[in-house]
Amino acid sequence: MNALSALRRTFLLFSAAMIGTVTGCAPGTTIDREAEIAAVERAIDGTIAWAKTKDFDLLYSIIANDSAYLEVHPEDVVVKGFTEFKGMEEFWASPDFRAIRHEIRDLQITLSRSGDVAWFFCMLDDINEWRGQPASWINTRWTGVLEKRDGRWVMVQMHFSNPVEG
Repeated sequence: MNALSALRRTFLLFSAAMIGTVTGCAPGTTIDREAEIAAVERAIDGTIAWAKTKDFDLLYSIIANDSAYLEVHPEDVVVKGFTEFKGMEEFWASPDFRAIRHEIRDLQITLSRSGDVAWFFCMLDDINEWRGQPASWINTRWTGVLEKRDGRWVMVQMHFSNPVEG
């Protein structure tokens, strides 16, 4: 191999490595974006669906287990960190709380170019009862951010809000 060929080969390898670095992928790695978005969608649904059977293992496998986790509710409740989040388990586990059904509409998921972060927007109907009385969120706007950690999608931030009347 002459010096010019070696220089070209080095340049091509360097270029491929730089493209991989800029896109967040190793050279030659591709992301199955459709599969990742489907996995994100399952995680989003699981964040609400767990309540029907009180599957805390499912819930805790989706919520980021760290102090940076953040959740904002329409009732001026802000949950900071996994420890605070897990502290609400007594409420959800209570026989007084009953999840009836949920519906996610107009779900829009965006996957980062690197494929390890996703953010979403949707409308949520989360139909529940507390002591036999309605305790539901209807037409609630729901946004959030998920991060892929150790091969699975986890929720790192959620924000719920209700439209202002009038």
